Amino acid sequence: MSWWWKGALGAALRKPEENSGPQNVALIVGVTGIVGNSLAEILPVSETPGGPWKVYGVARRPRPSWNADHPVQYIQCDVSDAKQTQAKLSPLTDVTHIFWVTWGNRPTESECCDLNGAMFQNVLDAIMPNCPNLTHICVQTGHKHYIGPFEAFGKIKPHETPFVEDVPRLDAPNFYYTLEDVALDACKKKPGLTWSVHRPAVIFGFSPYSMMNMLDSLCVYAAICKHEKVPLKFPGTKAAWNCYFVASDADLIAEQQIWCSVDPNGKNEAFNCSNGDVFKWKHLWKVLADKFGVEYEEFDENQEYVSLAERMKDKGPVWDEIVKKNNLTPTKLEEVSTFWFVDLMFGGECMLDSMNKSKEHGFFGFRNSQNSLISVIDKMKAHKIVP
Repeated sequence: MSWWWKGALGAALRKPEENSGPQNVALIVGVTGIVGNSLAEILPVSETPGGPWKVYGVARRPRPSWNADHPVQYIQCDVSDAKQTQAKLSPLTDVTHIFWVTWGNRPTESECCDLNGAMFQNVLDAIMPNCPNLTHICVQTGHKHYIGPFEAFGKIKPHETPFVEDVPRLDAPNFYYTLEDVALDACKKKPGLTWSVHRPAVIFGFSPYSMMNMLDSLCVYAAICKHEKVPLKFPGTKAAWNCYFVASDADLIAEQQIWCSVDPNGKNEAFNCSNGDVFKWKHLWKVLADKFGVEYEEFDENQEYVSLAERMKDKGPVWDEIVKKNNLTPTKLEEVSTFWFVDLMFGGECMLDSMNKSKEHGFFGFRNSQNSLISVIDKMKAHKIVP
């Protein structure tokens, strides 16, 4: 990891032994998710700003093998259940920072607002009365802040690109807005409690449990192509093949959230968080093919469009064969893939964002998107999720 911050940033850059006051204690809600897993890896490192951090990690499912090496106190808890959340989180009395990096899905956006708002409030209700040293809340949302929820695509006018943080909200239900409101309301109730909101683009990171993980899904697709000895065809549109994209490295998002947690310039603000470069899938597609040893194929604009979800709909038994043949971590295809999300990302041109505000406030994090892609593939292989 690298910390690209300007000047001497006080607490952010103090050595661990120089930190004053209570130890920073993180509660990561969604610790097995795509950014939660990065936070679990980075926060306990002694050189991490604000450290040494003590870390609690909350997730709904039992702790997976690929997350087990992180020095995190794992708490299995369904935060949509208010009673369970109280029972499992109210005994915590030393939390200083909450990292909200989870979400729940429902058929309509209005239902998503209700569910995600309730989940967040359940955690705050369990933590705030019992943790007198709680000082900061990080909330992760994303680009749908600017374009609206999935159900509103094509129905409302999105903001123009490049997205900037201070535009008004769109006139449509959006659970991102709900999360922001819950955080701001909590901060009004506790003097000195601050917040930050983080809006990544499509995230490049490792987490087989993420509900929207583009790269994990592409790794699974490439592994299936190799197993079936067929070329790796681009399952998207001509526009997606040729246009410029931005992405957000999961480790970079974690670094920005930690920066906001410990540096005054990052508090009480919303920030975009993308890698700082642009790329085209027509270039990264060969990198993906080479990493899996599968035949690369240029996009053929005359080919009939077939969504990735359609291509993969009957591949469950094939994936079972791949897992067994290569002695992989036991998974089902639906557990390690979100092909519908890949189809969404490859359905048209990417919408770009601006990182100017983040830089103006002192965060200079940067990632090379091709290197991010390679890193995710290497982690997928190292943890035996794909061959």
